[in-house]
Amino acid sequence: MAGTNGVAAPARPADDEARRENKRKERELQREKKRKKKIEARREAGEPMSKRDYEKELKHLQVELVKLQYWVKHKGLKVVLIFEGRDAAGKGGMIKRITEGLNPRGCRVVALGTPSDHEKTQWYFQRYVAHLPGAGEIVIFDRSWYNRAGVEHVMGFCTDSEYTEFMRACPEFEGLLVRSGIVLLKYWFSVSDDEQERRFVGRLKDPMKRWKLSPMDLQSRDRWIEYSKAKDQMLVHTNIPEAPWFTVESDDKQRARLNCMRHILVKIPYENLQPEAVELTPRKPAGAYVRPPRTEQFYVPAYY
Repeated sequence: MAGTNGVAAPARPADDEARRENKRKERELQREKKRKKKIEARREAGEPMSKRDYEKELKHLQVELVKLQYWVKHKGLKVVLIFEGRDAAGKGGMIKRITEGLNPRGCRVVALGTPSDHEKTQWYFQRYVAHLPGAGEIVIFDRSWYNRAGVEHVMGFCTDSEYTEFMRACPEFEGLLVRSGIVLLKYWFSVSDDEQERRFVGRLKDPMKRWKLSPMDLQSRDRWIEYSKAKDQMLVHTNIPEAPWFTVESDDKQRARLNCMRHILVKIPYENLQPEAVELTPRKPAGAYVRPPRTEQFYVPAYY
């Protein structure tokens, strides 16, 4: 910009700062494009993601999930996520990464055990209905009412008539949920038999994971074909337009987690309502307060 004497006026500090910020954003965008291209190349080549790329993408998606939770609370949405799949398919790890940064007051995980004698006399869906979300809540079912279409049917824990009635009633039940305003997303985690076997062996060797391998899991290992047929029938009868099934290829755990998290964010449109960080004010002086002597309290021994 020229001055009155025809000489260019010196740039203002604010303009310089804006230019530097724009250049910084442009460099960051270029680096991000290169990183995305590298990730795509590794995927097409069948190579695993690098730990650095995985952790960076995971953190980004987890931040976006926090923004989604703010949006769900603000709009009073009711969200249900269903995770089904074979044993060791990666459902637990997926749920852990989703909930890691979320507020537990607005996000619950439901993992029901074997029904009690009283619950067995109830309408089949009744014990699941009690866990459905209210306004502003996200509920994640780690296995769900689809137990009847899978383990109960294959292992003979329900009668043929109960199984047939479930397959008829389930689409109607889910249609009611969606029409009531619930956002229902259903994910089936698909794992190959070789990869499942590898994960089973890993669980047996790891004391922290051994609890994941129940006698029922071992029986499911011997009934691979029966479970495959049950899954196929389940998808045929319950893949309704209001609540379709989405299959997650989970042999590669890292990519499965990232793909599923991104899909959730795409399926539930949201805006960023996350509040800005506040500046902490100086702490008030203690005044006349005197802390009691340490000898009057019990402390955990400093073992480490």
